[in-house]
Parts: sequence; structure tokens; C-alpha cells
Amino acid sequence: MARSKRKARRNKKPLWRRLLLGFVLAVLALAVLGVGAFIVLYSTTDVPEAHSDFQTNTTFIQYADGEPMSSLAVQNRQELDFDEMPQVVKDAVVAAENRSFWTDPGFSIPGMARGAWSIATGGEVQGGSTITQQYIKILYLDSEQTVSRKVRELMLAIKLDREMPKEEILEGYLNTIYFGRGAYGIQAAANSFFLKDASELTVSEAAALAAIFNNPAAFNPSGGPEHLERLHARYQYVLNGMLEMGTITEAEYAAAYPQLPEFPKVPINDRYGGPKGHLIHMVEQDMEELGFPADQLHGGGLTIITTVKEPLQARAVEVAQQYTQEAAENGDEGATAEDLHVALASVDTATGAILAMYGGPDYVEQSINWATTPRAAASTFKTYAVIAGLRQGFGLDTVLNGNTFTPTGAAQTINNQGRTQYGPVTMRRALADSINTAFVDLTQQMDSGPRSIEEAANDAGAPTLQSWDDQIHSLFALGFADVSPLNIANSYATLANSGQRNDTYIVQRVEDRHGSVLYEAAAQPEQTIERDIAATTTSALTSVVDEGTGRRASALNRPVAGKTGTNQGEASGEINSGWFVGTTKQVSTAVMYVAGEHGVSDLVPYRAPGNRTFFGSGYPLMTWLDFMEVAMDGLPVQAFDEPSTPVPTREPSPTQEPTPTEEPTTESPTPTPSESPTPTPSETPTTEPTREPEPTEEPEPEPTDEPEPEPTDEPGPTSEPPPDPPDDGDEGGGQGGVGDDSD
Repeated sequence: MARSKRKARRNKKPLWRRLLLGFVLAVLALAVLGVGAFIVLYSTTDVPEAHSDFQTNTTFIQYADGEPMSSLAVQNRQELDFDEMPQVVKDAVVAAENRSFWTDPGFSIPGMARGAWSIATGGEVQGGSTITQQYIKILYLDSEQTVSRKVRELMLAIKLDREMPKEEILEGYLNTIYFGRGAYGIQAAANSFFLKDASELTVSEAAALAAIFNNPAAFNPSGGPEHLERLHARYQYVLNGMLEMGTITEAEYAAAYPQLPEFPKVPINDRYGGPKGHLIHMVEQDMEELGFPADQLHGGGLTIITTVKEPLQARAVEVAQQYTQEAAENGDEGATAEDLHVALASVDTATGAILAMYGGPDYVEQSINWATTPRAAASTFKTYAVIAGLRQGFGLDTVLNGNTFTPTGAAQTINNQGRTQYGPVTMRRALADSINTAFVDLTQQMDSGPRSIEEAANDAGAPTLQSWDDQIHSLFALGFADVSPLNIANSYATLANSGQRNDTYIVQRVEDRHGSVLYEAAAQPEQTIERDIAATTTSALTSVVDEGTGRRASALNRPVAGKTGTNQGEASGEINSGWFVGTTKQVSTAVMYVAGEHGVSDLVPYRAPGNRTFFGSGYPLMTWLDFMEVAMDGLPVQAFDEPSTPVPTREPSPTQEPTPTEEPTTESPTPTPSESPTPTPSETPTTEPTREPEPTEEPEPEPTDEPEPEPTDEPGPTSEPPPDPPDDGDEGGGQGGVGDDSD
């Protein structure tokens, strides 16, 4: 009995041994569970979809010659392939962020241990991140500071490191990280900080960028002396790492270490600011019409080559702003350049490509593009009456009524500017001198004259925005209809292009980020004006320049077909728009001046030197000429087409015998077309503005109260104008007056 008790006592192990055994067994159990948990976590962790914003690339817009115009981006980024990234950049970033990158398992054990200790002691979750972990956090996760997110980051780091080559991880990282100044990725950063491509970065520049992205706010080189001091310390840390890793030589280290590289002054990227904002907005519209979705346009890394020629665009901006300022300075008190709007649109006659376009001084300040905003075309519209007349057998030698007369069915007479009586005139002279009465006579003699003129305008490429009541359409040729400068330039281009009309466009070619062509424009001309009629009309328009109201354009010293236009709207002699549209064989350009918030206010307060009234033959033609001298520089002198066969001419049957040369005795006020996008009352013109003399090389005579002896150009008839058209709600809707110019 005693013996068995002694044996039992010998078999019982000491307490400390049992505790140690239990601890070991527990550790082993936890280890088994940990391994199992790790296996479960690893197998159930899938690589998520990357954040879409970090997969975008900047789209670049260029002028026709390749010069940069602007860019469109969700994030400013241009991805590079690994082989395109310079080695010095790769080495600098590895030295700055993760010197064991090429050998570690994608995560840092000491870093994770520090993070675990911080969690155990109640501190914040720490980073301790490798390049792989940083890349995962940016591309796949969010910035939430939780243990579960940190565990997921670890699982993804292990998975990516096992399944993705280190080169691919570093490539993605260098294309994704944010450097400040809106730049994502090394290529955008090189452009933003040093105005160069990443391939051109020096050792010191690469080290500086590798230092900056660690904390773009704290290390911003534009932030002042304190920021530069902090950046310099970090920069030297990067260089120390590069030397330690053997990726730079002692000589390179010694040259770069003492000071930061020079950071050039980088211009602020105001993407839509200034005149080019109108071009960018038009590019966006055209790309949408071509079927490119918004996400591809703004983040697809496209290169968009436009049709706009940078030297021509620069000249358009220069002359437009020069003359608006000059007109305001010479004008009445209260006339400001900000309230005066000039529009210029220039197209290639053979293709419809937009060569230059000025729609306003600043798209951000005022988004109305005056170059695409329709306003009353005034006497530039008479060109379409010539086309319509030629189609019905009238010829340039057809004799029309150049005197005051009362149109058939009208209660009132119609006058020319200055109440001048021209007597019988040919259609050619009527266009050259912009004789209102002759065009009203022509309109009445034609079959469905007003509709025929409207059809001719539309065929040429100048769509009209209103339909007018037949009873007032006898004045339609005088330019009540609203047309945009871009469309009217294109319509004159149709005439220069042998009657073949093209659609205008601004996007010439689109490439993806690898240079593959996704789209390329091709002209698709359509014969909408008969060739001989186009040639005959162009011949008539050259008379305007050779001997009529557009004589100033002859200074271009090459064949020009053009037309002045001045829209007079109010009884006080208000002028609501001034035009010159002119084309050579190669380039067609339209210039329009309007004033006020809606572009329907009075231009009379804006004066040329010598107190000359605002007419189409003044500032519009001056602007056109100064622009076209640059547009035509280096282009060969080319003649317009000649008709292959004479256009058949029918004998006219005048609708009204000319009245005696004295002025009519009775006129009564009637409403004019609406002159604003919102209906406002207007008055019938009862007085004409002072006519402007044809410019010569002689000094201009002092203004007098005497009427000028020369034929005048345009402010409109004093007869019954049409009533207000219905308000169509469009910003470029109908407005008042018709008119003629005065040279």
C-alpha cells in the first residue's frame, strides 16, 4: 500500500512542467490555427478592381502643326511603359521609399511589427509600407486606418509579390503616385516641375521628384524657404540611398548633393481661360458628335490634332483685341472694350477645316462664342439673292430698279442709304454698291423670291433661323435673317470651292496613347451650288472689292470675293451689327462686330479715328484684312473659277417704275424684327447715320453735315421692315433691322 502511494507520487510531474507543456501546446495550436487562418485569408483575398481615376491618362489637344493647345484630364497623367522610364528615376524612387524593394517579399516584417506594437499599445495604425504596399493602398484600397484594412493590404502585398513581376509593380507605382501640382505619375511630374519629359531628367531632378512625392505639401518647392529646407534634407537622404545602393557614382553624388536642382517657373494651367477656351469647348463638342464618350475624352490618354493653325489663331486674337480696344478708346464716353464683341471665323475653302476662330477674349468670363452665335447678316445676305436670281435666269447684266420705289403690295416706299437715287442698275453694280432697292426689285421679280433666297443661303451653308411671313418677304435679301460668322464664312467658301459645300470641323485626327489613329477627318464635298452659278456669283463679289464698298480688301493684292454688311435697327440710327465676309480661292473668313450683353446693342458709340461711324467697311473689313495678310502669307495667288458657259439671262420685268429722284413724302413707323433673344419693343428707322467715305491714302476730310457724293454702302431701308419674328428662345435668335454699309 505504501509502495503504490510512493509510485503515484513519483509519476506526478511538477506544476511548472505542466504549465510549460500547456503553453507549448497552446502555442502550437495557435500556430496551427494561424497557419490555417493565413491560408484561408490568402485564398479568399482577390485582387479588387482598381480605382478608375488611377487608370486614366491625360488627353492632349494640339494645333495643326503639333504645338500644344491644352489638355483634358480626370487626373493629369501620362503613363509610360517600364522600358520608357529612365533608370535614374527608378533608382531614385527605390532609394527614397523602399531600398529592399528588389529582394523583399512585398511587405516589411519590421514595419509590420511596429504596426502590431502600436495596435497593442493603443496607438495609431502605422504604415511601415513597402512600395508594393503603397501601390496597393493607392490603386485598390482606401485611406481608412483600421486593422482589417491593414490585414487586407498585407494579404494583397503577398499575393501581388508572388503573382506579379517586380518590374510591373514599379511601373504601376511610378505611373500612379501623386507628386503635387495636379501631377500623377513620373511623366506628368517631370512636365509640371521641370517642363520636360521624364526621359530627360538628370540625377538631381530625379532625386528631387523622388523626395517630393513622399509629402507633396511639405516638400513643395514653391512653398517658400521652409519648404525648400525640408525638401533639401529629404533630397540628400535620397542621394545617400542611391550612393549606398551603387546606382550613382561618387562624382554624380558630389555634384548633386550640395544643392537642389533649379525649379523653373511653371505657368498656371488655366485650361479654359482666354480665347482658346472657345476652341477647347468646340473640340469637346465635336468629339462627342464623333462618338467618343466623355470618360475616354477626359481620361483616355488621347492626342487630338485640330485643324487650327497656331500662327493664324494668334493673329486672330491679336487683331480682334487691338481693334476692340481702339474702337472703345475712340468712342463716346461709356463705350468700353468689354461691351464690344468681335467674332472671326476662318475656314479652308477646299475642306471646311476651321483654320482660326475668335469667339471672345475669355471663355471663363463669358462662354458665348460669338463666332458661332447667329446675328442679323445684313447686306452680306445679298449674295444669296444673286445666287437665287442666277438660278432663275437673271444675269449680272440684268437691269434693276436703283431708285426709291414702293414694293408691290406694300404701303410704303423703300429707300437706299442716304436716299440716293441710282436709276437703272445692273445686278453686278447693285451688289458692288449694295443698293437696297435693286435687291428688293429682284426679290419681287423672282418666282417665290424670298423662299428662293432662303434656299440659296441654306444650300451654300448658311442656315437661317427664322421662317418669315410671305407678305414681308420682299425685303428678305436685305439681311434680316440671323447667320453665324462660322456658317457665313463656310457659305462663301462654297462659292470659292466651285459650289461644293463642306461641313466645318475642328478635329483633324485622334490618336490613342500608343499613337494608333482612331479617327481622321476627310473632306466630303457636296455640289450644292451649280458650278457656273458659283463662279458667276464669285465674279460679282469681286466687283465689291474692285470697285464697290469693300475696296479696302483689294490691298491683299490677290483676287478677293467679299461683301460688307451693316445692320441698322433703330429709328435713331442704331447699328446692331457690322460685317465683312471675304474669300480668296483658298481661305474664307468672316468678321462680325456686335455690342452689349446679348450682342444686339448699338455700335454707333464705337468710333474709328476721325469720328467715323461704325460700318462693315470700317472695323470689320480692317480686322479681316489684317488677319488675311497672315493667313495668305506664303500661299500662291490663285484665280477664281470662270463660268464654263454663260449663265442664261432672261429679260427682267420691273415690278415698279422708278419714282422721281425726290424723296418720298410719307413714311410711317412700323415694328422692326426683334433685336434681342428676349422680345423687346423696337422702333422703325427714320434717320440714316452719316455715311463713311471710302478710305484712301490721302488724309481723311473733316466730318461735315453735308452728305457724301459717293454711292454708299449699307445702313438699311427706311421702308416697312418685317415685324418681330417669334422668339425661338435661342441665344442667337432674331434681331432688328436690315442694312447696308457705307464705305
